[in-house]
Amino acid sequence: RPAMNAEFFALAFVAALNPKLLAIDLLLIENRRPRAMFLCLLLGGMTVALTVGLLDVLVFHADAINSQKTVSAGVDLAIGLLLLAAGGLLATGRLHGRRKAAVPAGDGQPEKTEKKDGWAQRVLSEPRLGLAMLIGALCGIPGASYLTGLHILVTSKSSTANQVIGVVLFVLIEFLLIIIPFAFLELRPEATKAFLKNTQDWLLSHARRLMAYTALILGAYLAVSGLIRLS
Repeated sequence: RPAMNAEFFALAFVAALNPKLLAIDLLLIENRRPRAMFLCLLLGGMTVALTVGLLDVLVFHADAINSQKTVSAGVDLAIGLLLLAAGGLLATGRLHGRRKAAVPAGDGQPEKTEKKDGWAQRVLSEPRLGLAMLIGALCGIPGASYLTGLHILVTSKSSTANQVIGVVLFVLIEFLLIIIPFAFLELRPEATKAFLKNTQDWLLSHARRLMAYTALILGAYLAVSGLIRLS
């Protein structure tokens, strides 16, 4: 199969839909040196993500291509069926996160939460470039979507150059929620801040529905693709 197909780009955009990146945007945009903080965050994150991806396609890919032809189809089928099951449970409301117990009034817990939030905001309001690079590096650690995308690249018959381009494109898409606000930061900082807050609220309020639809669509694609290649 081709290296950069619809499944590959779908995984990249799924990886980009990360509410944590929006939260980081909101914190960094209040920094006294937001431009430097955004740059350091991108440097740390993209360096880690690109390093892992390039090592995968340039160093560790030879054995995988020889041994994962039929296995990759079976893996796709298994992942697809799991995603379909998870998507069905999410859509019907049978799979949900554990609800936090209500905090009785007057026990001091809300004050502790506010203090913790205030501490985080105070730390990130100062230009701590090393901390920004560390946070970026943590964000660049591959997740499930990125690892699946790398698997597609490694098991494809595309040239090494195309696989390298695929890694770069995936990482750029994955960090769009940092790159786009950074690009608009200098032009319209207040409008960018308001947009990020509204987008974050919308994503959080529709998180279960979005995850259900994504799991169902991607699961169906993987399951059908795996069945076709196994037949």
